Amino acid sequence: MTRSARRTRRMLPLAGVGVAALLALSACSSSDGSTPAKADSSGSASPKLSGTVTVFAAASLKESFTTLGRQFEQQHPGTKVAFNFGGSDTLAASITSGAPADVFAAASPKTMAIVTDKKDTASAPSTFARNQLEIATLPGNPDKVASLKDLTDPELKVVLCDKTVPCGAAAQKVLDAGGIKVTPVSYEQDVKAALNKVELKEADASLVYKTDVKSAAGKVQGVEFPESKDAINDYPIAPLKNSKNADAAAAFIALVKSADGQKVLAQAGFLKP
Repeated sequence: MTRSARRTRRMLPLAGVGVAALLALSACSSSDGSTPAKADSSGSASPKLSGTVTVFAAASLKESFTTLGRQFEQQHPGTKVAFNFGGSDTLAASITSGAPADVFAAASPKTMAIVTDKKDTASAPSTFARNQLEIATLPGNPDKVASLKDLTDPELKVVLCDKTVPCGAAAQKVLDAGGIKVTPVSYEQDVKAALNKVELKEADASLVYKTDVKSAAGKVQGVEFPESKDAINDYPIAPLKNSKNADAAAAFIALVKSADGQKVLAQAGFLKP
């Protein structure tokens, strides 16, 4: 074997080591360039959300929560938010009777307590908004309603929420505090139903939330009254124990309580928690 051949044989193992090192370096470079970028794009280590999250929410939350539901679905492709809006007491009774739901947002701590007393929440409720009563009258306020006492006029058709629902309980609280007795033509099962009576001109006035007057967009006229400050409702929200989609439920609640969620609620007329 010539000297040149022996030198070539000695160099072959070294060349193999060099190629292996280059391949390893290339792999490291590829890993460094792609994996972190993928992690950064997600912005979170939490699992990808999917499926339906069912939210039982007070009727007064319809407009703002519908907006937040669309935002949630855009932020989490593959998810769907299904809402059941109604009187908080009715929704609470449905939950304690086994109705499938992931989140409950009530218009008062008292109605949330119906659910927590049965230990049907996965964690303690938290307040995410507050709401205040206002008198809703026909557009232009033809009956010149200017105060809570004006609702005692026997010629005025007044509608109230049922006393078992938060808007009715708040209305009764301010009426009792002022020693004012109102005889309504009907009691409605949720605030939207009470508002609807005025919108359809089946009633001259009703006690509803400021957010409902605002959402009516000119179909009614709002009249503020100072006694309303004595009956401001806190709105609590909680994930439910028997949720079928706990991750999505937690994410929806996080959105409601986030800066974006609070902005939507404030635009609807809700007060800060």
